[in-house]
Amino acid sequence: MSFWSQKVVVISGAASGIGAALARQLGSAGARLYLCDVDTTRLAEVHGALQAAGVKAEARVLDVANLSDWQAWAADIQAAGHPADVVINNAGVSLVELVRNMAEEDARWIMGINFWGVFNGCKAFLPQMGKAGRGTLVNISSIFAMVSMPSQSMYNATKAAVRGFSDALREEVREAGIKVLCVHPGGVKTRIVEQARMGDLSAFGRSPEAMKRDFQANAGTTAESAARQIIAAIERGERRLLIGKDARVLDWMFRLVPATASARFTALARRRTGMTIR
Repeated sequence: MSFWSQKVVVISGAASGIGAALARQLGSAGARLYLCDVDTTRLAEVHGALQAAGVKAEARVLDVANLSDWQAWAADIQAAGHPADVVINNAGVSLVELVRNMAEEDARWIMGINFWGVFNGCKAFLPQMGKAGRGTLVNISSIFAMVSMPSQSMYNATKAAVRGFSDALREEVREAGIKVLCVHPGGVKTRIVEQARMGDLSAFGRSPEAMKRDFQANAGTTAESAARQIIAAIERGERRLLIGKDARVLDWMFRLVPATASARFTALARRRTGMTIR
């Protein structure tokens, strides 16, 4: 019998990218899926394809930044007699802007999804996992939790927050039988940059279109590959996962020269793309 047979898995950001790939692979493995996203159309497409394939799946349009929405959803799942075995807090967005030009509204927007979305997902499902004495919380951070670069300040901040939160939470729930896996992908070919909020990039000598092309050209991991690695890490009970050669190299750089890792990474990005900051 599959490790995932009849396991209840909750996935946020399930309408595309890593979330959708996780849904397809876990559904094929026999998991019962609960999916959420704010993209109504794409979520319906993913959900419909899963149901057509015979996968037990339910979908809900949900704003991960809203704790009460999460708690209502968790209560509905519990009431259906299917307490969550695994919750994958995958929803994420990107903001490309210099701090000097950044609108507070945009900063709060990305923090609401990337960090508070993770907090809310954990907070909503911890009670039922604690009662069951088991469960796994999977929080998607980034290699940008370790290294930072200009224009990514708030993305870096949210992902570093997820890392610190996950490390502390893991120790809090260890004796309750709950596991916490923190995932640090490098470049993954998803729609995150395509959907990013982008400010005035003239200071970089780059256009939004050029930055999107650079991301797709340099992202070395597919969403399907990232999903397979996350699933394997959950099965092994791991606490930390780096995805992609770029993530492993940058993690090594951060460990070796933590004070200058971001400067070295930024210098490399400038040479590759011709990026300048004026």
